[in-house]
Amino acid sequence: MSAPLIFDTAPLGALVRYFDGTPRPPARFTKKLAAWRQRNGVGRLVRKQPARERSTYVSPPSFTLHEGDFGDAGVIIVTVSRSFPLDSDLQFELVEHPPVGAVRILQDIGDGYELLHLAESREAADLWLAKNRYSRARIEEVSADEIAADTVEGRRAA
Repeated sequence: MSAPLIFDTAPLGALVRYFDGTPRPPARFTKKLAAWRQRNGVGRLVRKQPARERSTYVSPPSFTLHEGDFGDAGVIIVTVSRSFPLDSDLQFELVEHPPVGAVRILQDIGDGYELLHLAESREAADLWLAKNRYSRARIEEVSADEIAADTVEGRRAA
């Protein structure tokens, strides 16, 4: 899939793989492996940003994948996210849709919104919101209709 197709069809919370088509170098080539990892990975789709026009610059539409959180003792120190413009030369693959019954916790940001957390159930979402207070957070459940529409339209992950 191309970046514009992911932007148009993938739902927030989907697991997306990005790759450049090159084979993974052996582990003994640490610099080559690090460079390869910059262009090959997996992340959860957390944001779709429409094009923005400001007085000093114009940014193309893009989407952001959350690759992971790093920390210790329950405290997140670093969050790794990667944004891709729609003219990216990488290929993308929709690995997994969010499961039916899962709950998205979203926050409005600018012209769009961002996925803060994907919870297993409504109760888990309420607990997460109680621990992590966001003033503009809202809850949205993943419905069977959403997944069925993607399957009918040929967008279902393998």
